[in-house]
Amino acid sequence: MPIHFISDLHLSDGTPDLDRLFVDTLDAWQGRIDALYILGDLFEYWIGDDDDTPALEPLLAAMKDFSRRTPLHVMHGNRDFLMGKGFEARSGARIITDPALIGQAGARFLLTHGDALCTADTAYQAFRAQSRSPAWQAAMLARPLAERRAMAEHARRMSEANKAAVGMSEISDVTADAVEALLDSHGWPTLIHGHTHRPATHRHAKDGRTAERWVIRDWHDGKGGFLKLDGGELSAHPLG
Repeated sequence: MPIHFISDLHLSDGTPDLDRLFVDTLDAWQGRIDALYILGDLFEYWIGDDDDTPALEPLLAAMKDFSRRTPLHVMHGNRDFLMGKGFEARSGARIITDPALIGQAGARFLLTHGDALCTADTAYQAFRAQSRSPAWQAAMLARPLAERRAMAEHARRMSEANKAAVGMSEISDVTADAVEALLDSHGWPTLIHGHTHRPATHRHAKDGRTAERWVIRDWHDGKGGFLKLDGGELSAHPLG
């Protein structure tokens, strides 16, 4: 059976159409695929494993039900990097490292969220390094839940304002140098990522080596997409 990849769903209490699409998709795929990989930003934000937002409960319940028959792997994104053991217990998912290397039918595939490849955005890379440190995360999770929620909402508003002002600028895309360095370190497998909201297929070449890079479609306006890996071959498909 195939393996499916999704990314950048940004689910929240403000995305009822996407929430329904996610639950319906899990139901349609359960027991019919070998595994599902969610490569970051499953949620608009995750403020800690103790988050009691009511809208999360049906999503986590659907994931747990799905995971009983089909392996479910989740990677941290730039919005939900505080997911931990409590999230795994609530969802039935297994958090995987970024990057992660998998194989099928003799072919190799390197999975990453993609934010670490946007090296032209030096301000974000500085925040990323800080926010992934155990000390920073411990200090954040020690704050009251209401305070964390308010901080996340403020960050979301700032992000939306920045996107409206800047748009799809080059600084928010991956850089060739970062992609090729990652490919070099893993022997040039096929690269799969999300984050950039620029679904496409690219080919990279350096010193006689080549690799494809597949960018997963983000979810918005009640629609989404996924990549299907079957017999070592990738293909892109819409949802909704």
